[in-house]
Parts: sequence; structure tokens; C-alpha cells
Amino acid sequence: MRLHNLSNTPGAVHRKKRVGNGESSGWGKTCGKGHKGQKSRSGGGIPIGFEGGQMPLYRKLPHRGFSNVQFATNYEVVNVGDLAKLGDETNATPDNMVKAGLLRADSKRVKILGTGDVEKAFKVSAHKFSASARKKIEKAGGEVIELS
Repeated sequence: MRLHNLSNTPGAVHRKKRVGNGESSGWGKTCGKGHKGQKSRSGGGIPIGFEGGQMPLYRKLPHRGFSNVQFATNYEVVNVGDLAKLGDETNATPDNMVKAGLLRADSKRVKILGTGDVEKAFKVSAHKFSASARKKIEKAGGEVIELS
């Protein structure tokens, strides 16, 4: 089989729709946009949520409540089993984790979770630890340091 022998499945390739090229094309005169009105004009259309001048529903409903989104503390997560990717390094600081590809460079806060196993004694520095992660690190002879 060669590239020049390949062909498409019949019906897979369609002609490009060329509007405004005569009535016999099926897309002549109004070009599929109907007669007159805002939606038939070039650049015409109405914004999402517009209800013809009536007060839109999203403005009728009361906006109440509180969202914690802007005040939430977000943590970048690293599993205990991933610490093996640090190689010979035994100090697992956020900077070393970035170099090993465990964290993004713009990570602000780091939390260590307990998925996986620890073979080496790591000295792990992070902002937060799950209980199981703390237990596994200390069981392997490592040390847990909480950053502020």
C-alpha cells in the first residue's frame, strides 16, 4: 500500500458550501438566512440571555449567598509514592519537587497525601500532610517538616 493508492470512503468528503452563487446551487439569493430581520444581516445576531428587551431571567432572580472561592486555600498535591522520582535526593522540598517534575513551578502551597509506599527515609518539607502520609514517612525513618 502506498500513499498514492489511498482513497477516501465514498461520501466522506463533501463539497464546500459556497453561498450566494446562484439560485440553482441551493444557496442563492438569501443564502440560507431567510428573509430580512436581525439574524439575516451581516454581523447580526443577539447576545446570549437577551430576551427581546424584556428583563432577562438572570437579572430578575435575586443574587444571594456567599462564595468561598476567592478566599479558599488551594494546595498542589503530591503522593508519598511519587517521592521516589526524586532519585538520590533525600530532601523533599518544594524546590526539589519542581525540579523532579512533581510540582508546577508556580505552586504556592504543597500538600503530601498518603497514596503509595515509601522505601527511603525522606526529609519532607511541605505546607500540609495527611495523617496517612505522615505515618508512612515516619515509619520509613523519615522526617516531616511543616512549612508555614
